Amino acid sequence: MMKQNDLKYSDITEKIIGAAFEVHKFLGNGFQEVIYQRALAHEMLVAGLSFQREIEQNIFYKDLEKPIGTRRADFVVEEKVLVEIKAVIKLEDVHLAQALNYLKAYRLEVGLLINFGAKSLEFKRLVLSV
Repeated sequence: MMKQNDLKYSDITEKIIGAAFEVHKFLGNGFQEVIYQRALAHEMLVAGLSFQREIEQNIFYKDLEKPIGTRRADFVVEEKVLVEIKAVIKLEDVHLAQALNYLKAYRLEVGLLINFGAKSLEFKRLVLSV
């Protein structure tokens, strides 16, 4: 059985989740995604994480070398972890499916889906088996 710290990039995801809890503790729920995104950017800087925010990420299809398009990712942290932010009452399966699809299209293995819209912070750790 895998221990928590055996998870791929757990050091990075733990810091991101900690930063998200800090944001939710201060702001609570009820704001737009962009507000949480800006606050999370600040907290991740405080946590010493490097990231890119709202950058155009290439979308790859199957084994094609060239990307077939681009989409803006909320965050790519340490060039390894995709972070998708939601501000909805409840995370739905469609949000999970969307985030998994982004991981596959961006050719990243690990992601976090974080929802600031619920009364308590919700997050899902996503791992794409390559």
